Amino acid sequence: MINLIENKFRECKKEKRPALLTYTVAGDNNKNSSLKILKSISEYADIIELGFPHNTPIADGGQIQESSHRALKAGIKINDVFKIAKKFKSYKKDHPLILMGYYNLVLQYGENNFLKKCKTSGVNGIIIVDLPWPENKSFAKKCKKFSVCYVQLISPTTTLKRMKGIIKDSHEMIYYISMLSTTGGKLKVSSKKILKNYQKIKNINSAKNLVIGFGITTKTISSLKLADGLVVGSQLCRSISKSLGEGQNPVTKLNKMVKNLKRKII
Repeated sequence: MINLIENKFRECKKEKRPALLTYTVAGDNNKNSSLKILKSISEYADIIELGFPHNTPIADGGQIQESSHRALKAGIKINDVFKIAKKFKSYKKDHPLILMGYYNLVLQYGENNFLKKCKTSGVNGIIIVDLPWPENKSFAKKCKKFSVCYVQLISPTTTLKRMKGIIKDSHEMIYYISMLSTTGGKLKVSSKKILKNYQKIKNINSAKNLVIGFGITTKTISSLKLADGLVVGSQLCRSISKSLGEGQNPVTKLNKMVKNLKRKII
C-alpha cells in the first residue's frame, strides 16, 4: 500500500523545501463550508490536518476554540468528521489527511471502530494530543495494523532518554511543539533556538520526518524552512472567524493565505 504521508515528505525533500501542513477544525462553520475550505487549501497545502471539534480543547488557544465552538454549534458529531474526510478524499484521494483530536473521543467511539472508520474514510494519520508516549504504545500499534500513521509529539521539555523512546516507536511523522504554550500564541522563542532544539531531535534519527507546529504564521514561517514540515493552524482559524464576522465567504481568503504561506517556503 502506498504511504501517502511518507511519499509527500519525499516529494518535498526532492524540491528542497519543507512540507506545508494546514490545520482547520472539521465542520467550521458547517459541513459544506468545511469541505470547501479543505478542497481550496489543498491546492497549496501538502498535508491536511483536520481537527475534531471539542468542548474542552486543552492544548488549543482562542482561535481554534472559536472554530470548535462554531462546529459544535452546527451540530458536528464524530461521524460527520469522517464524512467530511471521506468526501475530501474522494475529491483528492492521493492527498495525505491527518485527523487531530483528544483521546476521550476515540475511547467513546471504541479504538477499533474508530480506526476502521479512519481506514474506510481514507484517513492517513492521527494526532492524539493527550495520549503521550509510552501510554500510547498499544494504540499506536493498532494504528499501524490499520495503515494509519500515529504521530508522536515532542516538546522543548522532553528529556533525551524519553525522546529516544518516542522516536524509536514513531511512524512516518513526528510533531515538534516549538514552545510551551497553547496553539495560536505568539512565537516566544527565537527561530534560531527552535531550530537548535529541532536539530537535536533530528540527530537522533535523521530519517524520521519531523515537523514543527505552534506559533507559525506568515511572518515566522520562512525563518523555519529548514524543517521537514511546518504546521499552520491558528492563523487559518483566525481568518475564518474574521471572514464570518465580516459576512464574507472564508474560502477565498484562506486560499490566498495558504498560497502566500507556500510561497514563503519555496
